[in-house]
Amino acid sequence: MKTPPRISESEWDVMKIVWRDGPCQAQVVIDALAGPNEWSPSTVKTLLNRLLRKGALNHEKAGKSYVYTAAFSEEQCRAEATESFVDRVFDGALSPLLAHFAGTGKKLRKEDIAELENLLRTSRKK
Repeated sequence: MKTPPRISESEWDVMKIVWRDGPCQAQVVIDALAGPNEWSPSTVKTLLNRLLRKGALNHEKAGKSYVYTAAFSEEQCRAEATESFVDRVFDGALSPLLAHFAGTGKKLRKEDIAELENLLRTSRKK
């Protein structure tokens, strides 16, 4: 199975639109990102082309425009990005990552703690 490519922060913004609204034309992505990011149509088209070259997007000709679809699910891309981050920043170890978040002073919600405990229980059973 192919691995999703590493995508930049700006490319994530584009991918989120395609995952949410796809399959979609470039204009859908342009309209969605024009307000919050104030990106020009050429910027969005550059990002779409970059994602095509990386293999994160597919496209088909539809009249005078292209229809874009994600080559990977959001979950696949999230998993790859998470693994890459943990490898780069924490040398692949999860415990320093968790220790970092627990020690930052940010209060974990009860739901977060319950979910972490459940993950640990499940992990121990394997």
